[in-house]
Amino acid sequence: MPSMLDAVVVGAGPNGLTAAVELARRGFSVALFEAKGTVGGGARTEELTLPGFRHDPCSAAHPLAVSSPAFRGLPLERHGLQWLHPELPMAHPFPDGTAAVLSRSVGETAASFGPRDAGAYRRLVTPFLHRWDTLVRDFMSLPLTALPRDPVTLARFGLVGLPPSTWLARRFRDERARTLFAGLVAHVMAPLNGFATSAIGLVFALAAHTRGWPVARGGSQAISDALAAHLRELGGTVHTDYEVKRLDDLPPARAYVFDTSPTALARIAGFGDHYARYRYGPGVFKIDYALDGPVPWTAPEARRAGTVQIGADSAEIGAALRAASRENRAPDAPFLITVQPSVVDPTRAPDGKHVFWVYGHVPHGWNGDLTDAIERQLERFAPGFRDRVLARATAGPPELAARNANYIGGDIATGAVSGLQTLLRPKLSLFPYTTPHPAVFICSQATPPGPGVHGMPGHNAAKAVWRRLRQT
Repeated sequence: MPSMLDAVVVGAGPNGLTAAVELARRGFSVALFEAKGTVGGGARTEELTLPGFRHDPCSAAHPLAVSSPAFRGLPLERHGLQWLHPELPMAHPFPDGTAAVLSRSVGETAASFGPRDAGAYRRLVTPFLHRWDTLVRDFMSLPLTALPRDPVTLARFGLVGLPPSTWLARRFRDERARTLFAGLVAHVMAPLNGFATSAIGLVFALAAHTRGWPVARGGSQAISDALAAHLRELGGTVHTDYEVKRLDDLPPARAYVFDTSPTALARIAGFGDHYARYRYGPGVFKIDYALDGPVPWTAPEARRAGTVQIGADSAEIGAALRAASRENRAPDAPFLITVQPSVVDPTRAPDGKHVFWVYGHVPHGWNGDLTDAIERQLERFAPGFRDRVLARATAGPPELAARNANYIGGDIATGAVSGLQTLLRPKLSLFPYTTPHPAVFICSQATPPGPGVHGMPGHNAAKAVWRRLRQT
């Protein structure tokens, strides 16, 4: 290791890895330090239940990763990353045994909503479909890290996306479309009537139509491993089992980049109460299942989907979000996001067996057990589910926070996605990746464009870092 590095990155989640890669690509000397024994952060894969069953403890399906401008510009496939696409990106079953779907085909999706809303849905998404690659780059590069390539489409998207999703839902006359869209918004645990929640739902829908909602072959760890391999190929170094408690624990460098929560950064760098007003959101209760067979969904569409949303209607979904985020209680009928990777990836479980991933929303720091409520919900839409369970691994907010230090209170978004903090995080600033110290930067999902495995906070932060390195 040279006596003075150009950049040190702390935290080997997707954003820290991406920041390190972007700096190494430009010829800077880079070392990355990770407290855990392996890289990954929110993109890991482990045998949590039984031998041969490979589970994703955090993220599992990756609509934003496969669309990410940062990832699409890197040779990750050369380092083993392979995207596998289920027949349907997502299905949302109903108690009557039918389902609405989010398909690669806009026509199939619109038809699943029924004739009264098919046209409204087409009119909603069609203006953005053929401009998706440019739109997602502009949307995910905000704020001032790059000038918009298509400001007109970005402005049009803002007009649709900045209002609450409850406003957008008025375009639909029937409950099927409203329910599916409410479920899309709930992926980031935002109340349905929150600022910019229409944009959240619309981004997920457009991602499905243009790039799909794939899983990584072998598990989400493949994303992190590919990034780490490319970093080493570029001359960067990776150090695991290295916990950083203060800046003095790190080697001398011209810049320090943190893929951590704002709270951890303030503690390590001695920033005091600089991020004291930063808010953390609801937590989740997650279960990983080893199953003796596929989930016995009543709706045939759900059996073909990689991701399945569970909520009887938009009112039930809204009530579950309010309970977890505003009423400080676990919902009686939790909204569930489920992923069934082994539907498309046979490497994830022994022959004939399956892995199944599910979580529901709970209050921040909640200490209870949501297992029974989750399984009662699953039984509503997949009778006989419990009979398929071979083993389960449960994790509430305390366990999730212990597994990933960025998930404070079980908040897998590393900060509430509500109000102005949806877009302006971690502070109200045009330069969110900088900190009170000119050589210290933050690149976690607590910075724009926010949560998800897509690497864009790291990509954007790296731009701020190399501008400083060029100046000095």
